[in-house]
Amino acid sequence: ADSAAAAAAAAAQPSTVGQAVIPLVNRLQDIMARLDGDAAAGVELPQVAAIGGQSSGKSSVLEALVGRDFLPRGPEICTRRPLVLQLVRHSAPEEWGEFLHAPGRRFDDFEHIKREIQSETDKEAGGNKGVSDKQIRLKIFSPNVIDITLVDLPGITRVPVGDQPSDIESRIRTMIMQYIKHPSCIILAVSPANADLANSDALQLARLGDPDGSRTIGVITKLDIMDRGTDARNFLLGNVIPLKLGYVGIVNRSQEDINFNRSIKDALAFEEKFFSTLPAYHGLSQCCGVPQLAKKLNMILLKHITDMLPGLKSRINAQLVAVAKEHAAYGDTAESTAGQGVKLLNILGKYCEAFSSMVEGKNKVSTDQLSGGARIHYIFQSIFVKSLEEIDPCKNISDEDIRTSIQNSDGPKGAMFLPEVPFEILVRKQIDRLLDPSLQCAKFIYDELVKISHGCLTSELQKYPILKRRMGESVSNFLRDGLRPAETMITHIIEMEMDYINTSHSSFVGGSKVVELAKHEGLSSRGPTSLSVHKLKSSTENNVQLKSERGQKSRAVFARDTSRGATAEKGFQPDTDAGTSVAGGGQNGHSLVSGSLSSMSDPRGYSLNSLYSMIRLREPPSTLKPSENKTDRDRTEIAIVKLLVKSYYDIVRKSIEDAVPKAIMHFLVNHTKRELHNVLIRKLYRESLLDDMLRETDEVLIRRQRIQETLQVLEQAHRTLEEFPLEAEKLERGYSLSEYGTGLPNIPGLSNRNPRGILP
Repeated sequence: ADSAAAAAAAAAQPSTVGQAVIPLVNRLQDIMARLDGDAAAGVELPQVAAIGGQSSGKSSVLEALVGRDFLPRGPEICTRRPLVLQLVRHSAPEEWGEFLHAPGRRFDDFEHIKREIQSETDKEAGGNKGVSDKQIRLKIFSPNVIDITLVDLPGITRVPVGDQPSDIESRIRTMIMQYIKHPSCIILAVSPANADLANSDALQLARLGDPDGSRTIGVITKLDIMDRGTDARNFLLGNVIPLKLGYVGIVNRSQEDINFNRSIKDALAFEEKFFSTLPAYHGLSQCCGVPQLAKKLNMILLKHITDMLPGLKSRINAQLVAVAKEHAAYGDTAESTAGQGVKLLNILGKYCEAFSSMVEGKNKVSTDQLSGGARIHYIFQSIFVKSLEEIDPCKNISDEDIRTSIQNSDGPKGAMFLPEVPFEILVRKQIDRLLDPSLQCAKFIYDELVKISHGCLTSELQKYPILKRRMGESVSNFLRDGLRPAETMITHIIEMEMDYINTSHSSFVGGSKVVELAKHEGLSSRGPTSLSVHKLKSSTENNVQLKSERGQKSRAVFARDTSRGATAEKGFQPDTDAGTSVAGGGQNGHSLVSGSLSSMSDPRGYSLNSLYSMIRLREPPSTLKPSENKTDRDRTEIAIVKLLVKSYYDIVRKSIEDAVPKAIMHFLVNHTKRELHNVLIRKLYRESLLDDMLRETDEVLIRRQRIQETLQVLEQAHRTLEEFPLEAEKLERGYSLSEYGTGLPNIPGLSNRNPRGILP
């Protein structure tokens, strides 16, 4: 007795598990159907997708499984939108249908269901054979069905008709692949027996979506209209195109049966008689007929669900965590003033903390590119310092400029030694060139801080556009206010360097040392120096105290001849008429002739003509330049000035390279880090502004609502998965199909059980 009870319990277990698992998956289908496409894309639920060519008998198979005539039929394409058909078995005798797009409406007449499918198809795909990938979801409640979800996909067609585009075949194939490519999908590949199975569109697509054939069930329809003397036995046995889940043969209702409203029950009785009387199908009862297809689908789907259950739980849990995190980021709407104030303070605090972290490099370190404080350091060292080091202070100073400056410094009497004024004029000019790049460096750092401010709390501030705009304005104004003292300080630093030329600096090269360097430079460029240069140098060393090694400032650095030649600017030529000569060197001379010579006489009675002949001086030209001929002394003096300018410029440049970044960091960067939080609170934390600044956009409100709905759906799906029986995860292959009823109504002469049928 105990063994008999155990056997009975064992036999009943699969049915119990199946009755528990498949309805739960159907519930999950309903739950996940409430999600939009993006949210539901990550959770693919187990389902059966029916595919096949146009007029392959696919719709007849689905109607046979339901036991009712409810699908639009016709000679051309009828299924023009994916129909998700969920069959729900219940104990009541009533049968009805419900559409997801018409909640609460019950369709008791299956003709009305057919018209509703046609109407909804026309709404999306148009009334002239158009195709759409938007689903129609139909749930049918009946005591004569098995618990299963089927997807009826449009049939493959090659020739466009009506409003169908020229690439209709490609579009339908793409739509079908979107369903069958997922491992969660069982493929019901429907092929007519009166066509070559090797060229079956359904099997070709199934092979693309399921290369190893582990998820594909072959259905061969229209066996009763094959050519006389032929049969589908080898097809059903898998000898032609093997499938791991095997094949099932079906006898469809003919178009004549449909036209004369022959019932599904009559068609099933005819099918049973066909297989029982035709010798070719003897011994193949486990793979012949709609009842066997229903049993097989039920068992395969059950096994498929239990195999996918752990992964399904993991995917739903992962999506639940992600959506919950996003929901937490949106937060709840604060209603009270105190709550809004706390929220604003938290946002301002987090913003300033994020700003400081990005400047200091304490935020999430990017491996793609430099960011934050690293870019500031790059600007200082690789742009500012490097640019200053590449400047040649004498590049834009010509030798003529130096000669002109030296001669202008001589004044009216000339100087015995090389004056320091040309050096100071030229070096100030070069120091002044450092102002623009220094100010540009400050502007670059300002721009980087603006970028950093825009990158802080981007996602959190996105839902508060007014707060984001006001924070942006406040931060920009504060940074601009910090830029001004930085620029002022930089200007003062440059001006201080220009106001005091410290030739006593320990690194400055002056005095006799610069003479030696200039002499060496002259020798290397021109060969032996002339004797006059050596005399000048000797005179300088004997008569002038040159402070060189200590770098002390001197009033003269080189002894020199005061005679200088000058030439007029091009275009001026002195008059060389007879009786007239010009005396050189009289730059301030004036014409001595005021009348005729005959009237001019000496007071003592002597005639001027008897004393000397008349000398006339022309006015000096408006522009004078040094003569083009350079002497050795000129070259040496120019070399000395250049060396002095380069030496002192290098001293100032190094000082600027150090002082400018410090000024920028003090007045702009660090000042912003220290005071930004206080400034934002002072500018924005006002009770009268809270409502405006924390007002969310309509898009954010809609998004929050959708996230809340998605979270509720996923939580419900998670709870549903927790209801799965533990034994469902332990099911194995090999259960006998005889333990499962077909779900179809009992028909006299039609067996609902098949003790010989074993799942492959």
